[in-house]
Amino acid sequence: MQAWKWLDCVRLTLVLYFVKVSQQGAYQRKLYRDLLKNYNRLERPVLNESQPLTVDLGVTLIQIIDVDEKNQVLITNVWLHMHWKDCYLKWNVTEYGGIRTLHFPSDYVWVPDILLYNSADERFDATFHTNVLVNSTGHSQYLPPGILKSTCYIDVRWFPFDVQRCDLKFGSWTHDGWLVDLQMLEADISTYLPNGEWDLVGVPGKRNEIHYDCCEEPYPDVTYTVLIRRRTLYYGLNLLIPCLLISGLALLVFLLPADSGEKISLGITVLLSLTVFMLLVAEIMPATSDSVPLIARYFAATMFIVGLSVVVTVLVLQLHYHDPHGGKMPKWVRVVLLNWCAWFLRMKKPGDGRSSVPCRYNQQQQQSFSTMEMSGMPSQRSGNGNMIYFGYHTMENPCCPVSADSGVMCGRITCSPSKDSGCAQSTPMVGSSLEIVKILEELQFIAKRFRDQDEGEVLCSEWKFAAAVVDRLCLVAFTVFSIICTFAILMSAPNFIEAVSKDFA
Repeated sequence: MQAWKWLDCVRLTLVLYFVKVSQQGAYQRKLYRDLLKNYNRLERPVLNESQPLTVDLGVTLIQIIDVDEKNQVLITNVWLHMHWKDCYLKWNVTEYGGIRTLHFPSDYVWVPDILLYNSADERFDATFHTNVLVNSTGHSQYLPPGILKSTCYIDVRWFPFDVQRCDLKFGSWTHDGWLVDLQMLEADISTYLPNGEWDLVGVPGKRNEIHYDCCEEPYPDVTYTVLIRRRTLYYGLNLLIPCLLISGLALLVFLLPADSGEKISLGITVLLSLTVFMLLVAEIMPATSDSVPLIARYFAATMFIVGLSVVVTVLVLQLHYHDPHGGKMPKWVRVVLLNWCAWFLRMKKPGDGRSSVPCRYNQQQQQSFSTMEMSGMPSQRSGNGNMIYFGYHTMENPCCPVSADSGVMCGRITCSPSKDSGCAQSTPMVGSSLEIVKILEELQFIAKRFRDQDEGEVLCSEWKFAAAVVDRLCLVAFTVFSIICTFAILMSAPNFIEAVSKDFA
């Protein structure tokens, strides 16, 4: 018996439940019919026509889909919240079976014509018109979601360490402030989905009232500012670090030996690489002349350094391959480069201890030739008893006058005029001495060529050493200049430390 009683109770409960549902459906149909019987959706739902209708507006930011820097458009997924009180949509809950809420299509009841003023969508209004939720007191709630495309001025001055401010300006399109009093609700970001390129800083809002010269009535609007900060990890790995490495390669131009013949080629290659990176940056940046991006300024400074290094490399090669017959090194160049700069850079001239050897050798060789004498036939005397001798002297020997060649032969033959036979006997000796003199002339010519060659090598070594000093000096100067430019330009961004600490940590 107890089991049957329990089954009867279950059946009775089910019957009462279905009866209640049917009554709820009947009450709901009756309620819809009664509310919409004399309702006009064109009429502003207020009891006093002179009073404005207060509409509360809020937004829920779901996701930042894209920030198009090139076209300066922000694409977001946003839910709008509109709340107002409709005095014509009220009922007594007890008279309609306890129904507390109703859902009306937006085409059946009055809804505020709130639009995004700075919309960039083709349809302008990109929201999905959902139902309006109305409770028994007339409180209406309208939550249309939408993918909003809004215009946004992209400030690329601190790219890629930039913070953008994009406004979402909402307002009534046809109602002024005396008809619809638009009030602001705080933006909801509790359900925000993070973006891989941008960090959401906040969505502050502000209510504004604009008074135009043509009209007395105010025109209120609610503006939400989406504050976003760019995440720099991607741009740091793909733009900044390669640029740093390329600028380091530009400094290696000064370490490359001039004899390799690749200094100019390396500088031009580095310059072309930076040009390619500049084109990549230009493709994603808007064509604006309001400001120059930070990374563009850094690339421009690096390209200036690389271009200047190519110019300096040409000068270094000019010094390295300087013609020794073109003249000696000017005194001021010798003092500045070979003395001061070499001392500052702690550089020593190669073979500095042997630089004076050729000069001493030349002086000793000239003295040996100047004091050399040769006698024709030793232990032989002429008929008058005088010695026949030949002396070979250089221009330093006062025995002979100054002539065009490097040395002259002077000799003295003393014979008695009455004894021709003695002079005749000395003729073979004179011929052999002339041959020896010619040989000595050739030897002196060869020695002079060697002396000139040694002097030319000394001059070439000085010019090459000057080129090495300029290379080392430019290496130090350009390294310091590159470091200063890198820190001065990159750290000038307001949020550089914050961006690096968050993205590279």
